[in-house]
Amino acid sequence: MKETDYLVGNLKLAEDLKKIPVFEPFTQDELQTLLSMSKLRRYRAGETIIQEGNLDSWVYFLVSGKAEITQKGKTLAVIDRPGKIFGEMRFIDNAPRSAAATAKGETVCIAVDGDYVDKLSSKDKVTFGYILYRVISEILVERLRRTTKEFMALKGKKGISFWKK
Repeated sequence: MKETDYLVGNLKLAEDLKKIPVFEPFTQDELQTLLSMSKLRRYRAGETIIQEGNLDSWVYFLVSGKAEITQKGKTLAVIDRPGKIFGEMRFIDNAPRSAAATAKGETVCIAVDGDYVDKLSSKDKVTFGYILYRVISEILVERLRRTTKEFMALKGKKGISFWKK
């Protein structure tokens, strides 16, 4: 893996991020705050991005390439669209990584340092939280809708009861 220093003041990258749908609602200042606690990381095919069970603090946004998400060796998903996030669950619940991520071919990610938030001023903590939690919420809602749709299809096939205790 190759990585840059923190991306403080990288106006070009902030402009490029605005072209990715998940980042469109954010101002240049908000994106600059996000980039100030981020690094650009490049991975070769087969390189580990996230190790299952790890306690690192990084959240990843895919810039290019693909990341295969696995749990106990079984593929859960392949992240292949720019702007898609992975590794966010560790940021939210502070539990060990529940899955691994591996580069499928040359892969570039923006890695956001979740521990960096402790170093920010109060105003920047609010901005950081807003940006990251909004993005994470949108992703989790998308995943929940997909999971519900898949569960309902399964329910129809097997007579499984949904939302019953």
